[in-house]
Amino acid sequence: MSDVIDHGFIHSIYAYDPNGIPIEFSYNKEGVDIRRNPAMRDTKPSAITLEGSEPQSDKWQKVERPTPREERRVYPGAGSELFHEKKRGGK
Repeated sequence: MSDVIDHGFIHSIYAYDPNGIPIEFSYNKEGVDIRRNPAMRDTKPSAITLEGSEPQSDKWQKVERPTPREERRVYPGAGSELFHEKKRGGK
């Protein structure tokens, strides 16, 4: 189990369940509600962070060859299983 981590808006403790699955226990910090007052507080944000979350048409490369529908792959799950070295499709 980890020490208490202060994220600025919540306190968290990280641990593993009996199956080795990582879990987080968190508690909101009193008087801090980021849903009502969201703010970026990074004192030295990167240039790409300052661009914001919206697409930047003047910065993205033009798509030369869109991926055809028949070549697209969708895998079940939340995606985190890819970080835990589990093989796709349960194999």
